[in-house]
Amino acid sequence: MSEETHKKEHKSHDDQHLDKLTVKELRELAEQFPHEKAVHEMKKEELVAFIKEAKGIKDEPHAHKHKPKGKIRMTKPEVKAKIRELKFLHGRALEDSDREKALLLRRQISRLKKISRRVAEA
Repeated sequence: MSEETHKKEHKSHDDQHLDKLTVKELRELAEQFPHEKAVHEMKKEELVAFIKEAKGIKDEPHAHKHKPKGKIRMTKPEVKAKIRELKFLHGRALEDSDREKALLLRRQISRLKKISRRVAEA
């Protein structure tokens, strides 16, 4: 393998995310940097951390795309009232032969029943 091809391979490694490289490739990269511990004894996580430290790359936590919504706290009577309301709408949807809406309402009722059970336990 010529030096040009060898250099191109390592440049492509720099462009890639280190977590996606194999252990063998990570060991090859780690051997380029001065090290005290044997590179061949390191596990993948250790190799990635070592290479990032040697290159001066800081670990950035993954940015959340969506902000977590606060939990809506409902009391048991509120949940039961909502279930009754949805059951009434579900019956209407069945009468109108609107199967999609009836299915959607049925799922909402099911979720609320699960919530009411959890609220009752607490």
